[in-house]
Formats: sequence, C-alpha cells, structure tokens
Amino acid sequence: MILTPLATRLRPTNLDEFVGQQHLLAPEKPLYQAIKTGKVHSMIFWGPPGSGKTTLAKIIAESSNAYFVSLSAVMIGLKEVRQEIEAARRRLTEDKQRTLLFLDEVHRFNKTQQDAFLPAIENGTLIFIGATTENPSFELNNALLSRTTVYVLKSLSEEEVLSIIQNALKNPNSGFDSKEIIFEESLQQRLAKIADGDARQALNILELLMTQAPRKQGKITIDETYFHKVITNGLRRFDKAGEYFYDQISALHKAVRGSSPDGALYWFTRMIDGGADPLYIARRVVRMASEDIGNADPKALEIALNAWDVQERLGSPEGELAIAQAIVYMAVAPKSNAVYTAFKGAMQDAKSNGTLPVPFHIRNAPTRLMQTLGYGQHYRYDHDEPNAFAAGQTYFPEEMGEKIYYHPVERGLEIKISEKLRELRRLTIAQGKGK
Repeated sequence: MILTPLATRLRPTNLDEFVGQQHLLAPEKPLYQAIKTGKVHSMIFWGPPGSGKTTLAKIIAESSNAYFVSLSAVMIGLKEVRQEIEAARRRLTEDKQRTLLFLDEVHRFNKTQQDAFLPAIENGTLIFIGATTENPSFELNNALLSRTTVYVLKSLSEEEVLSIIQNALKNPNSGFDSKEIIFEESLQQRLAKIADGDARQALNILELLMTQAPRKQGKITIDETYFHKVITNGLRRFDKAGEYFYDQISALHKAVRGSSPDGALYWFTRMIDGGADPLYIARRVVRMASEDIGNADPKALEIALNAWDVQERLGSPEGELAIAQAIVYMAVAPKSNAVYTAFKGAMQDAKSNGTLPVPFHIRNAPTRLMQTLGYGQHYRYDHDEPNAFAAGQTYFPEEMGEKIYYHPVERGLEIKISEKLRELRRLTIAQGKGK
C-alpha cells in the first residue's frame, strides 16, 4: 500500500522538473544561476500555498550539496532551533558539510525566535530559507530581512497546473497506469481551474478522484457525474488571517469608495464563498460608512449598523443579504472623506502639541474656588445668542489659534453643511470687525 501523498511522491528533484516561477528561474535570472552553480545564500520565499516553496528549498540543498533540515514554525520552539544550529555547527566542523535549514511558516516565529538564527546566518554555519504566505514586511523583523533575500513566488497558472496533472497521470511513480484511465481533458482543465494555482491541492484532488473512481469496462473512469460528485465545494483559496484575506478586503473597500456596486458585490461574495466571517466584513463595512461617505450621507452608517445587527440576529444567509444591501447602498452613495481627514488632522495636532491648557472661558466651574480663579468667565451661552451662535467665541488653546480641520465636500448632505459653516464663519468675521 502506498502511504505517502501523491504530491510528495511526485515532488520534483531538479530545476528541469520544476514547474512555474519563471520570473525567478529562467536561465538568465540570478536565483537560477545561484542554484546551478551551488553558490546559494540565505533567503525568504514569500508565496501562496502550493507554489513550490518547499520543493525549491530541497532542490537548492541538493544543488549545493548541503544537508537538508526541514522544520515547521508551528511545531517547534527555541530549544529545537538551538539544537539544529548546534548540529549544523558540528556538521560543518567535522564533515565539512553545510546545512540548509528550511523553516516553513517562518512568520509564526516571534522576534526573539527569529533572532536566534542571525548569528548562524552571519557566520555561515547554515544556509537559512524561510517560507511564508504572509507579507514579510509585516511579519518578519528587519534584522532577519537584512540578512536574507526575499523572493516572491506566484500562484501557478492554469496551464502550469494542467501540465502537473497530466505529468502525474503519466508518471510511473504516481501508481497510476495511464492506459487504464479515462479522464477527459476538459475535466482535467476544470480540475486545474479548481486548484486555484495550488499544485499540491491539484495533486491531492487528483489522488482523491483516482482512488475512489468507479471502473467501467475495466478502466478507471472519471466522468462528469463522478467529477461533480467529488468536487462539491468551490475549493477557493481563502486564508482568513493572511495576505489573500486582506487583499480582498482592500478590493471590497476600494470598490465601495470607487462607487462600483458590482465590483463591491463581487469581492464580498468572493470572501463569503471562501469562508470569511460575515461579522468581520460587517464591521469593516461600518468603517467604510464613516471613512468614505461620512456626512455626505449619514444614513449609510445607520444602514451599515443595521446590517451588522441583522447578521448577528439571523446569521446566514439572511444576514449576508443585509450586508450586501448595505454595501450596494454605500457604493452608490455620495462620497466624502472630510470627517476622516479632519479626524486625522486633529489627532496629529493633539499628539504633537502636548498638554496645552483649556482656555478659561470654556472650562467647567462647578465650585466657588474655580469661579474665583476665573473658570468659565466670559463664556457666552450659545442658546442665548442670535441664531444660537456665539459669533467670535474661540474653542482652541490660545497657543494654537483657531484651526479648521473639517472641509465638507460639495456632495450630498455636506453641500448644506458647507453652506451653514460658511455663514457661521461670515458671522464670526463680522463680529470681529464690529469690535
């Protein structure tokens, strides 16, 4: 009985067998030259699942005649790291052989754990290759990044995945006999599409199809009915904590901001289809209502909150429809980031100006002592003023002078807000001239 997975049995052992990543592995590329000459360096592979990170690391170890050690950051800690570094040191001293240490999911290590590799990388004790599906800029510390070269691996194209599937069907190590298989090329192409650029997933599904397929006239037969039965889920790639997730959230937000209800709906359904938490999306939709629509249409915030409430009360699919309704409303609503920009401007001043004192006239004066000290003196109660507006009264620390952060746009309700503010400022200027 064959126990190892098909993807492991068919793992390429050299660059000639490796499929994909031609932007890195074309003959004229530096990484290709380094592998071919065996003059390799420490590096980080950043790419999606099934793009060949582990396979490429093994090929590099073979080409450089290095001892290959494969670890997973999920399974080990600092103790194991130090043991492997010490073993690498002995190997180099006693056997004159370098060690290539491959750490999968390197982003799972914290700063202290990542730092443990630095001396061994610097003094040449080992060649370090880290693999991650996350953006190294955010997940890896600068010290490790400065000592490695980051290579970005891409999802495989459908054509590349199809070639892997077809090679597997013909490869004697697969355990299949191509002469005894009926598998229409149109279905092979669909499998390549479903795998979503992930070679490992393509081979895992292929193995599942082959091991359970019925025999017709003595041959393993994968027809439309059987294929559809096995492939019941879309198998979309979706990492609810990773790069794909944030890319798709970004796409949804930008589609709403760009007034594209269709684009926004597409990215929303992509995430839902991939298994995203609708409540998380609902929270982000509330953010969109404040950041990109604001007072141009305050009702957008209300609708977003209502959609969140519906999702919490009813769950799926009713809640998802309410979120979709909110997304469409906001996509077609008038846009304004005036409040968002004003908030950032005020926050910047609050942080940079320190603890400036509150002007006496707008301080609270609940006690006789405070009144004696001048708290609240000369404050003009707006409701007692014409138009309920104390023209000329100031509200900023004296050291700052009066600031204007909020600049309403000429869209939606903010048109009227802008008119109101212009009138109030006119009255303030008139008050100053009348003194």
